[in-house]
Amino acid sequence: MTVEDCKTLTAVHFEQFKKIVGEQFVLADEEQLKNYGHDETENLLYLPQVVIKPRTAEEISAIFRICNEHTIPVTPRGAGTGLSGGALPQFGGVLISMERMNSIVEIDERNLQVVTEPGVITEVLQNAVKEKGLFYPPDPSSRGSCFIGGNIAENSGGPKAVKYGVVKDYVLNLQVVLPTGDIIWTGANVLKNSTGYNLTQLMIGSEGTLGIVTKIVLKLLPHPKYELLMLVPFNSLEKAGEAVSAIFRAGFTTSALELVEIDALRIVSAHLNDNTIPIKDGVEAHLLIEVDGNHLDTLMNEMEAIANLLTGFDCGEIYFADDEQQKATLWRLRRRVAEIVKLEGYSIEEDTVVPRAELPALIRGVKALGRQYQFQSVCYGHAGDGNLHIRIKKEGSIYSLNNPAIVPALKAIFELVFSLGGTISGEHGIGLLQKEFLDIVFTDTNMQLMKGIKKVFDPNNILNRGKIFDL
Repeated sequence: MTVEDCKTLTAVHFEQFKKIVGEQFVLADEEQLKNYGHDETENLLYLPQVVIKPRTAEEISAIFRICNEHTIPVTPRGAGTGLSGGALPQFGGVLISMERMNSIVEIDERNLQVVTEPGVITEVLQNAVKEKGLFYPPDPSSRGSCFIGGNIAENSGGPKAVKYGVVKDYVLNLQVVLPTGDIIWTGANVLKNSTGYNLTQLMIGSEGTLGIVTKIVLKLLPHPKYELLMLVPFNSLEKAGEAVSAIFRAGFTTSALELVEIDALRIVSAHLNDNTIPIKDGVEAHLLIEVDGNHLDTLMNEMEAIANLLTGFDCGEIYFADDEQQKATLWRLRRRVAEIVKLEGYSIEEDTVVPRAELPALIRGVKALGRQYQFQSVCYGHAGDGNLHIRIKKEGSIYSLNNPAIVPALKAIFELVFSLGGTISGEHGIGLLQKEFLDIVFTDTNMQLMKGIKKVFDPNNILNRGKIFDL
């Protein structure tokens, strides 16, 4: 399917959309179209023909019925923080922005659940449940701006995933509008459900290609009382990777375990004019290690034991965060890495994931490939679950999509990842950018099964067409 094959919107369609959502929520001026035609993915820009901002599932259903009848492409969009092009309207048509569906419907303290709309910012939801002593752990680096709905679409994780899991581990039930206009609930608001196929889990991580999520039921946990944080410098990037596996083999369960290569830390510290972390000669990487729980003495003993363990891995002086301000400063430096190294020209980010014991081999291999294909790289990410983000800088190449100067290097990285038992995306999704590499990790049978599922949900292929794979 090409752009030329797509049906063009007419004045009649515009009038129909205005009747459904109100004239002020149907946007078609060039400036607005440009605002919604990009996300945080490289330098890509695809203009929709119209941006529609619905408020209810019923409004989305009505929009879908029109688009499905006339085979008009529809692209769902959350906050636009994605890194794989999943919310870009590659084929024009209708872009549905979820920003008005931004209410927390109910916090059920009795059952430790929350019902939310998809346009709620992740950190807003976390803070709302925390006020009631409850905890929603998934916390991607963009949690201050990304939407819960986008987190569902990408099965987001974040630093807490190492202990608490990712989004899929907290979703109990979803209200979904299908491309045909039908509205369904995928499951039930219960902790166990063995009733038919698991449509809830199928929707999570489907990148907005099967339906648009309009209500979300999440399970919650009691909020831990204490969190302790330390920063550990290592004289070897590989030793830092080896230490990650050693921590878990020794029986410790950290609530976060993040790796930041020294070049990334140096760039971020300089950009923010923040000298909290001394940049010492010979240091190649830092691990940011957090434990949490309800018994402070136990946590302090655990941190001391981890620190003693790490002395066997060529680490430097360990820095313990003494108060909430110091902890917030360390986390701010970590969370700003992706954004700031991009400003320094590391514009291509890959979201690899391997078994965590293979992290040293992955890091070593990426550096070797950098020499072979003449690119610079910085590595950081969720070392505790093997999810390593790799930012690449190559002279003359600020994008990767269909770029002959960079595609062979990425293919080599992904083949390395697969050889180590990993896969090519841990939490950013496939979208537009990674789909040409899927044959590295999937057989033809895998691909045909997924394409068959897509056809069942979206028989006219109108929803987020061209994402993950082409039909």
